[in-house]
Amino acid sequence: MTTSRFSLLFMFAVLASTLTGCSVAGDIFKGGLWVGVIGVFLVVLVIWWLVSKMSGGGGGNA
Repeated sequence: MTTSRFSLLFMFAVLASTLTGCSVAGDIFKGGLWVGVIGVFLVVLVIWWLVSKMSGGGGGNA
């Protein structure tokens, strides 16, 4: 594979990955407020769960 083909393939891969990211962002904006609210709630829930697991809080049997 020549250098020009490799650089063309690399440029195509970069464009393909960035264009799909723009598509996802556009779909999220089309989804509206509730998609954002649910997404933030899920992220906070996962972070809270991870912190509780790391601190050893398993419900506590005294």
